[in-house]
Amino acid sequence: MEKGRNSLVARLRAGNRVAAAELVDIYYERIYLFFRRLGHNRQVSEDLTQESFLAAWQHIGRLRDEEALNCWLYHIAGNVSKLYWRRHRGRDAVSLEGMDVPDSNETEGSKIRDYEQLSRLKNAVAQLPMKLREVVVLHYMQRLTISEAAEAADVREGTFKSRLNRALKALRKQIT
Repeated sequence: MEKGRNSLVARLRAGNRVAAAELVDIYYERIYLFFRRLGHNRQVSEDLTQESFLAAWQHIGRLRDEEALNCWLYHIAGNVSKLYWRRHRGRDAVSLEGMDVPDSNETEGSKIRDYEQLSRLKNAVAQLPMKLREVVVLHYMQRLTISEAAEAADVREGTFKSRLNRALKALRKQIT
């Protein structure tokens, strides 16, 4: 995949529209889910996903490390989300609908038993300030490593870990 990713970035830099379509095909669902998990509703998430890909297309020349394409796209999406929240502060409620955690190999009985806890957790995550919500979503819901998530959030790893620690403390306090 690394060779393919480097080739994709090279083709994007050359202005290849087929490469742009490939980029969207590969990353659309991940970026869309990122917005949903940050609390944007379905329509806004679709719009912001498109806006993120447009920004990536326009600024592909700024991508320094071709192997960091995934993190770079999350970084762009994070900035698009923050700009949206600033513009619409107080007008849009946080949507809990897209905040599901990726499926694991649980039995049906344990899923039912944990429904109430998951619901409380989703509500607690939605109540976090955006900086803390973003770290939880990037690391736990989007399943990026600490290093990748820190890069996507455009903060140092230590800062990311500190925010994650604060977020987890806040979540524990809210759900216990």
